[in-house]
Amino acid sequence: MLKSMTLTQQVAQQMTDEIRNGLYPVGARLPSGKELAARFGVSQAVIREVTERLRSQGLIDSRQGSGCTVKARTEAGGFRVPVAAGEDHASLASIYELRLDLEGAAAALAAVRRTEADIAALAAILRSLDDKLYAPDEAVELDIAFHVAIAKATHNRYYVDLLQYLNLQIRRAVRTARTHSLSLERLTDDAQHEHLRVFEAIRAGDPLAARAAAMAHLRCATARLNLSIPGRDALSDAAAPVATTATTATAKKAKAK
Repeated sequence: MLKSMTLTQQVAQQMTDEIRNGLYPVGARLPSGKELAARFGVSQAVIREVTERLRSQGLIDSRQGSGCTVKARTEAGGFRVPVAAGEDHASLASIYELRLDLEGAAAALAAVRRTEADIAALAAILRSLDDKLYAPDEAVELDIAFHVAIAKATHNRYYVDLLQYLNLQIRRAVRTARTHSLSLERLTDDAQHEHLRVFEAIRAGDPLAARAAAMAHLRCATARLNLSIPGRDALSDAAAPVATTATTATAKKAKAK
């Protein structure tokens, strides 16, 4: 029996070849996820991983509600994370180390810049995640959606773009963590409590607490995955956030809104 990742590689390669050969020309919309899943005989979760991979390679553009559109016939250059980076502990630990700083900063900015619409979106995702906490596929997508919604609340599109670029690796990591946690009910509940602490800090307009909560959540996730990030604890202690006058003033303004 083939593993899910092997299926993802096979379908992604076939889709890439079809785009390169012009079966799906630039500007054309790809079939829906449901149609592609039926065509290749795989789950829609596999198709989501495939489209994330194609998008990270610069071949397609995907927008919620409008599907996937072919953007180019050849892969884009520039910074890339190998698609297999989430397959071994060392590489996965490196991705989590990147997430610690990226998502910690995003949560802090979100606490300052969030709108009522952002808070409503985050709250809605958490309510849905409460309902689907023990449904693996749905929980993975909602977990990722929560982190992306925080990036959107920064109102800096490049946080969103970078997080979406990393989504393939993040999805794999989240699925691994949740599959492990499902065997121990308390761990799944712990992860949701960590999400709530991040949300509450963002809602309160407290950037220092939001950063701390986001980074604590990701450190707990690395522990649940038995990942080792050498030196991070010492670095975190040395870089413990100190509220500058400007930061404190910004936080007070955000809380007053």
